[in-house]
Amino acid sequence: MRFCWMLFLIIAGWVISPGFGIAAGAAPEEFFEKSIRPVLAANCFECHGPRKHKAGLRLDSREAMLAGGDSGPAIVPGAPEKSLLIKAIHYQDEPRMPPKGRLSTKEIAVLTAWIKQGAPWPKAAVEIRPAPKGTSFKITGKDRAFWSFQPIANSTLPQVHDSTWPKTSVDHFILARLEAHKLRPVETADRRTLIRRATFDLIGLPPTPEEAEAFVTDRSPDAFAKVVDRLLASPHYGERWARHWLDVARYGEDQAHTFQARKYPQGFRYRDWLVRAFNEDMPYDRFIREQLAADLLDGANRLENLPALGFFALGPVYYGDPKRLDQYDDRIDTLTRGFLGLTVACARCHDHKFDPISTKDYYSLAGVIASTDYVELSLAPGQEGKPIVPVKAGKDKKKPAPKPVPFIHALKDIAKPVNLRVHIRGNPSTLGEEAPRRFLSIFAENPPFFTRGSGRSELADAIASKDNPLTARVMVNRIWQHHFGKGLVRTPSNFGTLGERPTHPDLLDHVATRFIASGWSIKKLHRDIMLSATYQLSSRMDAKNYDADPNNKLVWHMSRRRLEVESWRDAMLAVAGKLDRSLGGPALDLSAGNNNRRTLYGMVSRHELNPLLRLFDFPDPNLTSAERTVTTVPLQQLFVLNSEFLVTNAKALAARLQTVGNDDPDRIRRAFLLLYSRPATERELEMGLSFLNGRSLAEGSQALTRWEQYAQVLLSTNEFLYVD
Repeated sequence: MRFCWMLFLIIAGWVISPGFGIAAGAAPEEFFEKSIRPVLAANCFECHGPRKHKAGLRLDSREAMLAGGDSGPAIVPGAPEKSLLIKAIHYQDEPRMPPKGRLSTKEIAVLTAWIKQGAPWPKAAVEIRPAPKGTSFKITGKDRAFWSFQPIANSTLPQVHDSTWPKTSVDHFILARLEAHKLRPVETADRRTLIRRATFDLIGLPPTPEEAEAFVTDRSPDAFAKVVDRLLASPHYGERWARHWLDVARYGEDQAHTFQARKYPQGFRYRDWLVRAFNEDMPYDRFIREQLAADLLDGANRLENLPALGFFALGPVYYGDPKRLDQYDDRIDTLTRGFLGLTVACARCHDHKFDPISTKDYYSLAGVIASTDYVELSLAPGQEGKPIVPVKAGKDKKKPAPKPVPFIHALKDIAKPVNLRVHIRGNPSTLGEEAPRRFLSIFAENPPFFTRGSGRSELADAIASKDNPLTARVMVNRIWQHHFGKGLVRTPSNFGTLGERPTHPDLLDHVATRFIASGWSIKKLHRDIMLSATYQLSSRMDAKNYDADPNNKLVWHMSRRRLEVESWRDAMLAVAGKLDRSLGGPALDLSAGNNNRRTLYGMVSRHELNPLLRLFDFPDPNLTSAERTVTTVPLQQLFVLNSEFLVTNAKALAARLQTVGNDDPDRIRRAFLLLYSRPATERELEMGLSFLNGRSLAEGSQALTRWEQYAQVLLSTNEFLYVD
């Protein structure tokens, strides 16, 4: 019967239901150029390309694949099991392709996935860079004129007709664009909506009823500024924003494979370092330097910053990668997407097809990575910061084993740094010219060679420079994205040609200029954004605005957003009165029934991701993630109906409410304030009382009481899952 009651509410649209989410993935051009074209070019085009058509087959275009050769079409889009190409590369029947040797498991998997997706072979909306004559790679004036490579401009405030609306400089840029399209922003959000939005944004938890009421009754001009400052000072601010960065850093505590898998039992030290860095408002330029080269920097607090090296040290290690080429690729991809918004890893096998990044640039950075080793640094008394030397098995087996000591997963420079040579078509057996270690050529006519050890500290300096036009823009855009749901650049890890252009380029540069001028303060950046009239807009729909700008690129209202799984789970524990708010420490099993800590402190496994995280769109920890995919699937609804976690919290919430007020109406009112930060309407009060006073649906000692069933419904609503 409980199921029937919940099902009724789903049908009525009150409980979590489909219709709000859309899948967000990488651009098809980017996937094709990085993962598909290199495999085809290296293994197929020689015999089935523009020059040769063995068996009448060409594989250098989608149309040619569909037309096929003597045996018929090479691919059936959406059906890899019916595609001759897949059968051939699996060596199932004759012909077996490529004839020189079977493709790697990874290459077979990516081609299979591509065909399953429909075999998209994008016709790029942007111009492909022409192949240079001879062997030299040339960066043209047109390349350097691209918007993201231009110096950050100190934009002047645009004129607006309605001078009464802007609260901060941000608003001038937003309103000027709206007025140019003859549109008006919607009204300001009500105070209860606003404090709920701000509290989830900054600490990932709902406001208490007392906090919401204090803001509602505070009529001072700086009432909202006081809320923002209080939240920025909370130790839970660092927890919220560390998790955002962990997505970019593809944080995990083990490896995806089962053979020779390296584990990171002390990986939590990197996560805890991030929490502290955000709470202390570490300047962003130093935040970069510490993660790339903390072991090479001077300072009295060097030891406490060594966990920052987990940015690289905790990364994936690939089984069957003896030359570590895939590991280099992962680190380059995470580094350049994360800090620069560039897809440099697309240049592993050939010069970048769209951006001014050469294969030599790629191997220049790979040389920095190749000159660095993974190391575990002891935290044992008297051994702090020293490498742990593995104890080799000796003849005396009776000798007791080196008790485990606390340590840091870190990096060190190798004794003799190396320059790599270009791997032609990504093949380590076909080597080209040497690629000295240095920064990307697009940022300087002749970037100097790195000479200090591996070059990590020089690389960090080049990225963290105020003269680098990408670094501040990329981070400002990430902060904007997490406040508005979408960035001013809607491809937050791709500011290249295939990425989207900024909706408000002058605003992006204006805020980036202020960010640098503030000493790279992320907390001041939050204040710049959140105290604007733009951030404080209602999420109300407006028909005229929607017709003109359905995707809200002009920011005429606040977009409604679904909570990430971490905030949803944490909020459930918080309103049930069960949340353990202690900070830091080793990771715990999220599936454990007694785990009431914030989701941030749950174990993140690359090999077997926790089912709750996987079900609610947690990113793949094997890859750097720019934004969360948002899906709505039936299993999510079944989770709220049947999950032991949700039932346990429903019972705890019901028990908590029994200690409040004198009667059921008081308890219902308190429940709405706890969960939704607003009073219950008369209709909601009437519905709740009607259910609570009805005949009991419970049967047996294990069934839920009426109050527990009602609490489960309240926890399962869209209103609890979404923020306006």
